[in-house]
Amino acid sequence: MDIHSLAELIANQGFPIALSILLIFRIDRFMQEIVIAQKEGYRQVLENTKEIHNTITHLNQQNREYYSLRFAEVQKELAGIKVELGKIE
Repeated sequence: MDIHSLAELIANQGFPIALSILLIFRIDRFMQEIVIAQKEGYRQVLENTKEIHNTITHLNQQNREYYSLRFAEVQKELAGIKVELGKIE
């Protein structure tokens, strides 16, 4: 085997193998970046979902308090009307 055939063998076999290995490492790094970005996206969605849930819960609590207070006021008003109607009769 002479130098020329050895150089031809390396050029024909070694270069595609080296290029394939390089591309595999680049694709692997790219896939790792995608996975990291995806995990960060999931974390942000979960965080925002929790914030929305807390806001809705707080608004529901405010609504319950408002309608409870309003219901008590209406009951007092109706009791006053009932007393007035009782006096009229």
